[in-house]
Amino acid sequence: EARTPLIISGQSGKSTKLYEACDILARQLEKGEAEELTKMNAMMGEAVKETGDFVVNEKDKVVNLTEEGVAKVEKFFHIDNLADPENLEIQHNIILALRAHNLMFKDQDYVVKDDEVLIVDEFTGRIMPGRRYSDGLHQAIEAKEHVKVKRESKTLATITFQNFFNKYKKKCGMTGTAMTEEQEFQNIYGMDVVEIPTNKPVIRVDHEDAVFKTRKEKLHAVVDNIEESYKKGQPVLVGTITIEASEEISGLLKKRGIPHHVLNAKFHELEAEIVAQAGVHGAVTIATNMAGRGTDIKLDDEAKAAGGLKIIGTERHESRRIDNQLRGRSGRQGDPGESKFYLSLEDDIMRLFGSDRLMGIFNSLGVAENEELHHKMLTKAIERAQKKIENNNFGIRKNLLEYDQVNNDQREIIYEERRKVLDGENMRSSVIKMIDDTIDKNIDTVISSDINPNDWDVGELNHLLIPIFPFDKDEILKIEEDASSVDELKKNVKEAAHKLYEAKEAEFPEDVTPDIRELERIVILKTIDRKWMDHIDDMDQLRQGIGLQAMGQRDPVVEYKFAGFDMFNDMISSIQEDTVKVLNHVKIEERVEREEVAKVTGTNKDDSVAKGPKKRDEAKVYPNDPCPCGSGKKYKNCCGRK
Repeated sequence: EARTPLIISGQSGKSTKLYEACDILARQLEKGEAEELTKMNAMMGEAVKETGDFVVNEKDKVVNLTEEGVAKVEKFFHIDNLADPENLEIQHNIILALRAHNLMFKDQDYVVKDDEVLIVDEFTGRIMPGRRYSDGLHQAIEAKEHVKVKRESKTLATITFQNFFNKYKKKCGMTGTAMTEEQEFQNIYGMDVVEIPTNKPVIRVDHEDAVFKTRKEKLHAVVDNIEESYKKGQPVLVGTITIEASEEISGLLKKRGIPHHVLNAKFHELEAEIVAQAGVHGAVTIATNMAGRGTDIKLDDEAKAAGGLKIIGTERHESRRIDNQLRGRSGRQGDPGESKFYLSLEDDIMRLFGSDRLMGIFNSLGVAENEELHHKMLTKAIERAQKKIENNNFGIRKNLLEYDQVNNDQREIIYEERRKVLDGENMRSSVIKMIDDTIDKNIDTVISSDINPNDWDVGELNHLLIPIFPFDKDEILKIEEDASSVDELKKNVKEAAHKLYEAKEAEFPEDVTPDIRELERIVILKTIDRKWMDHIDDMDQLRQGIGLQAMGQRDPVVEYKFAGFDMFNDMISSIQEDTVKVLNHVKIEERVEREEVAKVTGTNKDDSVAKGPKKRDEAKVYPNDPCPCGSGKKYKNCCGRK
């Protein structure tokens, strides 16, 4: 979960037509393969040989177009060069469509329910209502599944889990699976992990993993084991990684006439009822990760006598913690139980991260069909594969945190300013500082301190200043002509700008709502929010391309810090300039109060039809309420004075 930042998003105004067009094209493109280069060939600069229109890297969850694929995209959209800046949106959306078709799977990553795509949490197996994939991926999946494509969201605020938790001064937690991540808790959160001994000795028997050559053989062995336990009355909890796998095993059990319950994101309403029955003798429960953690399955006496709860894992998860959580459903509080994981060389974890040598070993040993292997070397190979994934995921989390640390420093500054505004502080001094900073920046942009006053580009300076400050042209020219140095010029222009703002303040009498102080807060808040949202998008774009700096022997994180610092300063200047510009040009809108027309007492309409229910009198208007006449003033300062 910590590999993905928390995001608060709002609606974007973008059209959804491009997603549908890219989905049509994605269905026509052919998947190819890219041969892996040896380190020596890569160092020699040899090109990767690719086939098809696109290649998929399942390890890194990345899709890339081949040259043939690029040509087909250009032909489909009638464009000359896909790499041109104006075609970046097409390039982005076609990659999203290919990811939706080749890396995001129905009943595994998401479910379709009531014409809506709902994300399934890979760690808990539960549906996450209200959550959507960002960056347009959710829209690409909606187009793939032919449901209504909702508008793309715009990021309003973002923070990583790590920085979110580190905002708390005091942190603590309790879990049964923290020891494997002890180092990460220490490095990122500064927290020590303490192991507490169990209340009663654990007498659960954890069998070695059974490894099969094919998935079909593995599932056959799983069903045999379930049937054997069912016959002797031992309750069984079968853990699967995906909804699809849980339904597949359910189908195999139905063929053998074994009664069972299925617990996954599709039937989450029945969770309490199914879990309550899972410890009864003879019960068979197939569950995704929903029943894998935080579930206390109570056993009856007959179930304990039959050997306790048997845990059958149909696949190793990429995280050892989740495997341990599944095992921990059995043998609780000194109860008997056993656990066993069934694997095949076709499982994702073995296929992507396991060694190819394992397949060679199976072939050289001449393993017969449906024969299971137990060997320490196999167990170690599986552990290595899991460690490889965990190290990879830790690298992603650490990398995300390094980049977000830059954003976090900026976020703290922006949110502190927002807090001042929201707390109702007087922002006049901040506005005056914004005026001064805006003048300094614009003068420094046009005029250097070592240039003779006669050579100053006054025309360019006024071109920048007058749209922000409504100076009289003759007056500002005189100020500029009278100045003998840049410092004097800045001082004189600031004095003129302060007088302008004082005149603007005088336009807002104290009895007018909103008063100038409230208006300052509204303008500053809206400007900060608008600019911050754009800045988040800009920083995201910067991060996506910053990795290329490594090719120039530069550290991408350091370069990201430098570029991010410059972009943040530009944003601050832009906030100041826009705020000053709006406040200098704001006007009070005068609304003419019209006399109320006399009430109608009768008409020539036929009144014989039934009349509607009599409406109640309007609610009482209090002195500080907005006046009902619509003037925008308080009632006591408007109609209430009559």
